[in-house]
Amino acid sequence: MRKVLHIVGSLNQTRQLYKISQSLPDFEHYYTQYFGSGKVFKWIAESGIADFTIMGTNSAFRMDQKEFLESVQAKYDYRGTTLGNTYDLVFICGDMIVPKEIRYSKIIFIQEGMTDPVSWRSRFFNKLGVPAWMTGDTSLNGCSNTCDIYCVASVGYGRFFSSMGTDSKKIVVTGIPNFDDAVSFLDNDLDIRNYVLVCTSDMREVGKKDNRIDFLKRCKKLAAGRDIVFKLHPNEKPERAESEIKSIFGENVTIYKKANTDHLIANCDELITQYSSVVYIGMALGKKVHSYFSMKELMERLPVQNGGTSAHKIASIGREFVDFKGSGIEFLQSLKPIEYFQNQEFSLSYE
Repeated sequence: MRKVLHIVGSLNQTRQLYKISQSLPDFEHYYTQYFGSGKVFKWIAESGIADFTIMGTNSAFRMDQKEFLESVQAKYDYRGTTLGNTYDLVFICGDMIVPKEIRYSKIIFIQEGMTDPVSWRSRFFNKLGVPAWMTGDTSLNGCSNTCDIYCVASVGYGRFFSSMGTDSKKIVVTGIPNFDDAVSFLDNDLDIRNYVLVCTSDMREVGKKDNRIDFLKRCKKLAAGRDIVFKLHPNEKPERAESEIKSIFGENVTIYKKANTDHLIANCDELITQYSSVVYIGMALGKKVHSYFSMKELMERLPVQNGGTSAHKIASIGREFVDFKGSGIEFLQSLKPIEYFQNQEFSLSYE
């Protein structure tokens, strides 16, 4: 039986790769936490100094991921090497580090969500060929051109990844699981509705500046007396975030540490975000949204809504590519777009 390794980080990454695995029941699936090659990266991951990232073995990301993988009884192969398996195919959501331990296999990149804003440092590092992970953010994720095929959320993201270094002929617009069927979130059993929802980010936890108090004051102004609900980022320090929110909104404000964010968005009237992919769910549902990104950029990159078929499309690509004799580019050029896309405006690659 064909073996597939899924390299996961956040809970969102884990869930979307698990969805893809469900469309490949005749393959044997294994999972590992995101990792880098060699002893140095292994020490970094296990020492605790990287626990604010998806690489940290004791990070909040790993705890959420572990809980989910155990709940679905997934097989775990730490760093893809502890079980002695040879993998025919690898799915990965981050190409800033593509470990040498899996480069013998065919590798398909799956876009997770939005990337961090491109800074002068990102462009400088990218131009000099400095490893993308040294930017300290996700601004260059999807831009390394290291993987065989890149499955992306939209034409806009395809253009972005291509402009930053990934060969356009490797890119295919499939939509991405978790962001391709926003309307399905309207069917939920949450008993709260008609409020302003604020989804915070983990900017400080990953070493970035965030004037949270000013942000909260802006939220209060936008809410203008309406009910307001907060959903914290899973990587945030909850005690600090809660204390700050209560200092502006009082002790009785509603704050969720863990909840279904998609359902909270579906039931809200207005969505306020910082740097968060969930803004796309609000946009797809026609909500009034706020983000640190420009609306023009967000509209250009809005993930394709295809009724939740992205996982199946990506799985189909993986199934055929695993036996294909040739490169990822040659494989994509061999496909007929209509086989994978109902809407012919989506092309397989960008010229």
